[in-house]
Amino acid sequence: MSKKKFNLREWQQSAPANPREEVETITSRIELAAADIAPGYNDWRDLGFALAEALGEEGRSYFHRLSRFYSQYRFAEADRQYSACLRSCGHGITLGTFFHLAQRSGIDIRMPLCQTAALPQRTPVTTDTTAPFPSEVYAALPRLLADATSFGTSPEDTDLLLLGSLTVLSSCLTQVYGIYGQRRVYPNLFLFVNAPASAGKGRLTLCRHLVDVVHADLRRQNKLEWEAYRHEKARYDLQKRKEEKDEPRQPPVRMLFIPANSSSTALFQTLNDNEGQALMFETEGDTLTTTFKSEHGNYSDGFRKAFHHESIAYNRRKDREYVEISEPRLSVLLSGTPKQVSALVPDAENGLFSRFLFYYLPLRPVWDDVFAGSSEETLDYRFIQLGGRFFTFHNRLKRSSPIRFTLTPEQQAEFNAFFSRLQEEALKNYDSGMLPSIRRLGLTAYRICMIFSTLRLMDLEGDTPLPQELTARDDDFHAVLAMMKKLPAHIGRIYRSLQPGDDAPKQDKTSWRTGEREKRIARMLGLLPEEFNRTAYCEAAARADIPTRSADRYISELCSSGELQKTGTDRYRKRT
Repeated sequence: MSKKKFNLREWQQSAPANPREEVETITSRIELAAADIAPGYNDWRDLGFALAEALGEEGRSYFHRLSRFYSQYRFAEADRQYSACLRSCGHGITLGTFFHLAQRSGIDIRMPLCQTAALPQRTPVTTDTTAPFPSEVYAALPRLLADATSFGTSPEDTDLLLLGSLTVLSSCLTQVYGIYGQRRVYPNLFLFVNAPASAGKGRLTLCRHLVDVVHADLRRQNKLEWEAYRHEKARYDLQKRKEEKDEPRQPPVRMLFIPANSSSTALFQTLNDNEGQALMFETEGDTLTTTFKSEHGNYSDGFRKAFHHESIAYNRRKDREYVEISEPRLSVLLSGTPKQVSALVPDAENGLFSRFLFYYLPLRPVWDDVFAGSSEETLDYRFIQLGGRFFTFHNRLKRSSPIRFTLTPEQQAEFNAFFSRLQEEALKNYDSGMLPSIRRLGLTAYRICMIFSTLRLMDLEGDTPLPQELTARDDDFHAVLAMMKKLPAHIGRIYRSLQPGDDAPKQDKTSWRTGEREKRIARMLGLLPEEFNRTAYCEAAARADIPTRSADRYISELCSSGELQKTGTDRYRKRT
């Protein structure tokens, strides 16, 4: 470790015009060295003062990045500490303290010559840049979620625990409903965490423990039902010649978790046995991909219907019985590498893509202390304890009447304005193919508001009756909108990866027409006369091997870009 004394005057003379750039450079070096530059509380506090003084709110992310090398780092605790530093106005501590702490830990704080000149200002964060959720999301979470996310080891890992917890819990809150788009909806979420190998997506298994007790209790009840059935069946077999009795019926197979490698019939059968309620949890996306490729395993259509609680019908081979699940309430949590996403969802036009909430977890070149924490209580044990608390509330919720969730009129107006702007930004940064994802993101946001509000009921006294109507708190509502500001970039990252030969942001209204997709559209247009109607372009699309729904979308996009002119109701003309 270097023993050279930090020289503030020397540093000030060579400091660049933009301190954020220098903090970013030194922080990157600290991350590569995995150095804890503030092992004591006083150093940690002063680090927060230094960043708050120089960068204000922008320094919060750096405080987390630097704090995480402490073995007992907790996201929520660090976040509160930085907020306190912001309120305290620094006590005269400057950015020089940050460089002193870095140099003391053996970090080279010299700047490259190219950075001693004036540096460009930081580009504002847009919907095209993936980033973790802002700290306001975690300022006042419902207690169960706050406890679960307190074990996050980085901002991204904390987001992972939050989204994973929301998804698994959504499968067990179907006693609550709301009206969205004039239809009844439940809290169920579809989440896909996309990450390179070893990026940390396996920590989602911690979230599963939140509902493990619910699953175990269903299996326990089902075991008793089957024991009673076998007893009755044995008595029936002995006495059926003597007495005219109906044969006892087999009980359903009760469970919460549905294996991803189930056949489509097995999936729907299990969903039906559990009154339409279930959770699919799979941390290896290729398991589902392999199932979809099997002869009887592709239930992509069932997924798409279940997302909107649309009826699913199937035929049971046994007894040749026709079964219809009237209101499926399925939650899905998957994770996998980028290649596993494209194998599961081959293109963005597949309706399954827009139904999933995607979060990209980056691979950070940092070695975590694998021996941190001396307690015998593992993280798995702590999440199981949280699951025990939720199980008590879950039983209480099941005994109550259905609860209707609503947003206030003011929240509804803000919600509509927010997603209208988000839709406009998506069109600027991508193209109209992203619109289905943004519109379904609105439904996901509404469902997350519903989950937040329902979990608030856990804090009510045990004997207090649960309300029949539930309204979102303003802090919960705005926390959800803060999440939604960041998520389009995560979804857009996957969206672009599914575009053939197109990795760059869209610059104008026609630049989406590239590669094979452009050839298909050009082939369809070549088969059309100068003036045509929908019947004509559908016939041309069929000859060009283009699905009718895709043809409708292409025609709409061509009209919007000015390449086609709509001359009347169901009348179109090519531009000359």
